[in-house]
Amino acid sequence: MQAPRKRRSKKTAHPPRCFTEPKFKLTLRLLYGTEIAFGPGKAELLEAIEQTGSISAAGRSMDMSYRRAWLLVDTMNRSFREPVVDASRGGRHGGGAHLTPFGKEVLERYREVQGALQQVADTYLRLFRPCMATTPPIGESTEVPTPDS
Repeated sequence: MQAPRKRRSKKTAHPPRCFTEPKFKLTLRLLYGTEIAFGPGKAELLEAIEQTGSISAAGRSMDMSYRRAWLLVDTMNRSFREPVVDASRGGRHGGGAHLTPFGKEVLERYREVQGALQQVADTYLRLFRPCMATTPPIGESTEVPTPDS
């Protein structure tokens, strides 16, 4: 004989439905031949290399294998006229990696284009506001963006 099922005393709560602003999520990639020469992941990797001084540590900080991080660096170094990362092999004295001055310039240009693209997208977002529902669909994120984001 089975024990009777207990009834839930509380109802399953749905996220509150409140007004939220629509936004564009843009991904900017620089293609060169059949390769993605630069994009958001590679920009993040370069910033991590700059911070950690190591391709391996940068990859770990992004939950990426050393091989994957190295392949991304190799693609960038082959895609541009100058290397973006200078790496030295490990050994008794340890290796390391750092952005070249050219690599810093490439990263800065990418961030500049990314910012300009986001500004243009935000300007044209007004075209979609009248088309949006009063509240986001249930189950979707209801985060209200901060004014500076």
